[in-house]
Amino acid sequence: MPVRFALRSLAVGISLALGIASLPATAQAAPGDTPLRIVVGFAAGGALDIFARTLAEKLRTSLDTPVVVENRPGASARLALDNVRRAPADGKTLLISPAPPFTIFPLTYKRLPYDPDKDLLPVAYLADVPLVASASVSQPYRTMPEYLAWVKRDPSKGGVGLVTLGGSIHFGVMNLSKAIGVPLVPTAYRGVVMMLTDEIGGTLPIGIDAIAGQMELYRAGKIRFLGVTGTRRSALLPDVPTLAEAGAPGFEAASGWYAAFAPPGTPPATAARLEKALLEAVNAPDVRDKMATLGMEMNGQPAAELRKTILAQRARWKPAVEASGFTASD
Repeated sequence: MPVRFALRSLAVGISLALGIASLPATAQAAPGDTPLRIVVGFAAGGALDIFARTLAEKLRTSLDTPVVVENRPGASARLALDNVRRAPADGKTLLISPAPPFTIFPLTYKRLPYDPDKDLLPVAYLADVPLVASASVSQPYRTMPEYLAWVKRDPSKGGVGLVTLGGSIHFGVMNLSKAIGVPLVPTAYRGVVMMLTDEIGGTLPIGIDAIAGQMELYRAGKIRFLGVTGTRRSALLPDVPTLAEAGAPGFEAASGWYAAFAPPGTPPATAARLEKALLEAVNAPDVRDKMATLGMEMNGQPAAELRKTILAQRARWKPAVEASGFTASD
């Protein structure tokens, strides 16, 4: 498949996702009913939006209530978080958020307008979003150990592509750089398509991003997968080793995740009811299959495990963030 066609297919896939998200995927509230709002911090059409709308259909049935998805993009999902933390604690509002506002932002921002441990109530750990390191098939290395040997021979070629500075991949690269003694340079792109274009063109030695955004080119034989983030192999790519397995430590906590939160003060019984319904939804086979096509692995862990995960990952990233001297600003 020509590179231009593969990249165009990726763009078409995004457009199709937009079309899917614009469909009436949530129930409309009857007069007098107060629907359950699921708030997401990204525009319609993205993976998180589609995930939220898929869960909404399940919750509509299991909770026997109208459910709507509300998109509040902006400020790296912090606008959505602020909306939910100020909402009534009546069980009618949920935030589905990625990890950074709770794990990385408290370390990189000098001041946040919220307390990540008090202003939102953890409800359920929903899904993992594993990432994968890739390289063009035209590069001389076929595996991560071969790449590491190659970059050690020529440290001037230590650029590593990613789409966001100040995230877990950024600090994972810093960890790896320290481990191998080579000054790897996180190279930020405005989107995965731009990153992959440079990767295939040979100007970017290696890039790291979500699996789903790279599968088209992988299947077309344009890129190789060298390793996945996390502590275990991804069910989506069972033959691809973890980066740690492949000799590239530092990315064990770098996989993304999505979790549900409620306003502070939500009654325990109400939070437990929402937790049960959400865990049932992500464990449904049709949800697992649908989300696998978007590069997600359903996790389904209760609130207590979500709290532990947040604190453990924040503690794990703290030394790397402090050593980097990086601070975030809007």
